[in-house]
Amino acid sequence: MTDSILDLRAVTREHGTGDALVQALRGVDLQLAPGELVAVMGPSGSGKSTLLNIAGGLDAPTSGSVRLAGTEIVGMSATALAALRRTSVGYVFQDYNLVPTLSAVENVALPLELDGVGWRDARRQGLEALDRIGLLEVADRFPDEMSGGQRQRVAIARALVGPRQLVLADEPTGALDTTTGEFVLTQLRDACDAGAAALLVTHEARYAAWADRIVYLQDGLELATQGAV
Repeated sequence: MTDSILDLRAVTREHGTGDALVQALRGVDLQLAPGELVAVMGPSGSGKSTLLNIAGGLDAPTSGSVRLAGTEIVGMSATALAALRRTSVGYVFQDYNLVPTLSAVENVALPLELDGVGWRDARRQGLEALDRIGLLEVADRFPDEMSGGQRQRVAIARALVGPRQLVLADEPTGALDTTTGEFVLTQLRDACDAGAAALLVTHEARYAAWADRIVYLQDGLELATQGAV
């Protein structure tokens, strides 16, 4: 794919040396096009989270190429990589990763402020993002004043605020009820329909079925790829 938002080529990730060597990923290739939602499935320890972390520049491969929106990020400086992540990548994690001392709108606006957007404009965009997910009423609440489902929806709003090209979701529905879980998938699907690409790690077939295709990993190897049904 020449127009891939994400392009991983022969990506290997090793931990340790000698007898303690662990190959978390072994020569994985993966490309995501604009508008595409791809689910990653596999048993525990298969390399799913490692793949997600490398895709977003949170971890570096031992070897291989990782291109994000046409830019090679392997070897990029920490400062440049952080800037690229803030402007291009949204993250949704099972444990929310909200800043406990910030309100909902402040959490959503944080990536914008870190990238130099003025406080008033960042707050306005944060409120608009919360409004889109039906949570405007919790804008000034802190994470410990919200339910788990509300916290995850705030995390979704933060991941999608601004011009995100790639959204990475690591088991985002694991602690949620079915209704909230489907809401999370709806938001990911809508983001892709608007032109982003999304990579979803999940162990639940009902959520993987929302994807355009499913990648199966085992022992760090891609075993198969199939279209979702």
